[in-house]
Amino acid sequence: MKSLVQAVVIAATLAAPVAVFAQSNQPLTRAQVREELVQIEKAGYNPARSNPNEYPSNIQAAQARVAAQNSAVGGVTTGSSQQGRAAQ
Repeated sequence: MKSLVQAVVIAATLAAPVAVFAQSNQPLTRAQVREELVQIEKAGYNPARSNPNEYPSNIQAAQARVAAQNSAVGGVTTGSSQQGRAAQ
């Protein structure tokens, strides 16, 4: 019985990080998808002008440019901020 309890505790300990990681996978909102699309288009990708045979390389190049912009110091950030004095 003691070994069964130990096995359950070990299994729960190993499974806990997996469960926490799985919960962080939230689906994207419509606004987030739209924002990503705008970023890709600003990086030079235009699906209307694109040759269908060049699609993978064109979209990957645009995604690489967006990733470089987002990882640069002072790059694009998402979210919002407020300025001003604290409410009293």
